Amino acid sequence: TFEDYKSKYLDIRDKVRNDNSKEKVSILDDIDFEVELIHRDEVNVVYILTLLADLKDAKPHDQAKKKKQIEDLMASETQLRSKKELIERFIAENLPLITEREHIPDEFENFWTVEKMKALEALSIDENLDQEKLNKLIADYLFTEKQPLRDEVIETMKEKPGLRERKKSSERIIDKIKGFIETFINGMG
Repeated sequence: TFEDYKSKYLDIRDKVRNDNSKEKVSILDDIDFEVELIHRDEVNVVYILTLLADLKDAKPHDQAKKKKQIEDLMASETQLRSKKELIERFIAENLPLITEREHIPDEFENFWTVEKMKALEALSIDENLDQEKLNKLIADYLFTEKQPLRDEVIETMKEKPGLRERKKSSERIIDKIKGFIETFINGMG
């Protein structure tokens, strides 16, 4: 029951944050959306892969129950919410094709690498960015753990925006970079 309430709360938080981008001024950035638990095991992608291996070995009548357990866990875990769609696609498309339990982590890593490259390429195409400079910008951001400066983001653009649009454009790109990192890098184990 707690996990269901938590999942609903996180859905609302995500919706509010996404709707926030349409507003001009919002106080929502000042509100801290956090769910605190007394004690919790670390649930990350490695843990999900272990559950997927158990799902693969389960008897047919237990598979639906285990799959539901994995889906509920992904919906309730803050760190896994951005990865949920990709993990579900891996379960649907790739897991049935894997014959041995031991191959699941390698297959997942191959799948994840391909999806990460597709997402990076889509980001550079959507925002008309130089992909090599974008890769360096993300690597620097991960290394220093400091948000890139506006000028650094503008430098990755193939066509520089006018002075009035620079702040808006750079903030949009930084948000997309943060989303990319949240989905493909953070919480991977």
